[in-house]
Amino acid sequence: MSLPQEPKPAKLVVGLLMKDRALFEPLAAEITSVYGSPDMISSWMSFGYTTYYESELGSPLYRRLLSFETLIDQQDLADIKLTTNRIEQSYSRHRKRRVNIDPGYLLYERFVLASGKNFSHRIYIGRCIYADLTLIYRNGAFETLPWTYPDYADQPIRHFLERVRNKYAFDLKR
Repeated sequence: MSLPQEPKPAKLVVGLLMKDRALFEPLAAEITSVYGSPDMISSWMSFGYTTYYESELGSPLYRRLLSFETLIDQQDLADIKLTTNRIEQSYSRHRKRRVNIDPGYLLYERFVLASGKNFSHRIYIGRCIYADLTLIYRNGAFETLPWTYPDYADQPIRHFLERVRNKYAFDLKR
């Protein structure tokens, strides 16, 4: 029999995808007003993996990630996704988003993103939100899965997440 165990707290990671990089500062300020100070911010990364977002967000697109000092409860991911959806909507113009915000969490073993869309590999976590197992950590590195989004499969994001994982290990020891 397996005995239920309290899950470890997770490291909140938020990805921002946008055309207008000037939006980053006000977005980061709004997100940090809710979730606390970021402890790591990635450099800008070009986003040329798909044209899926271009009709809404424009092009060229850029991604930047933030991780946060305060660890979160894994069960809070659905509420975090709903909050970031509201922030996306507040920045929309003419019924089009100007930013796509991807909240997720990182643990030693995996990186999970929140989504409002169901799919075969996504697990329902409540409030109309699904958890997408995006990367697993194995053999000293994050590994992709057949469904991993191409930008999250790319080395710059995986390298950033490995640095976040190291910080997470430090945070758990405190």
